[in-house]
Amino acid sequence: MIAYCGLNCSRCPTFIATRNDDDAAREKTAALYAQKFGMQLKKEEINCDGCLSEGGRKIGYCQVCEIRQCCLGKGLEHCAVCPEEPCEKLVKFHEFSPEAKAAFAALKRG
Repeated sequence: MIAYCGLNCSRCPTFIATRNDDDAAREKTAALYAQKFGMQLKKEEINCDGCLSEGGRKIGYCQVCEIRQCCLGKGLEHCAVCPEEPCEKLVKFHEFSPEAKAAFAALKRG
């Protein structure tokens, strides 16, 4: 499951913990996010059904992600098909996540 920006949801520790209903993984993920991003989340907040899920649970930033909202608003499958790509939001996110940038490049190649 590749998100609108290129992030691979199926590799996300939050998505994996949710899919497996694994509280130990949720605790480990909360600790990782605290260390890596300064996010203070409880294990109960580590739930996400993936960026592309409709009506599903989303974790923190994914709930308000501008890239996601933009694609939803334009009815796009992902940013790679957007005529305005690359936009500032996408470029900034790819600077933060080179992994998403690489997956996004693969989306563009089709």
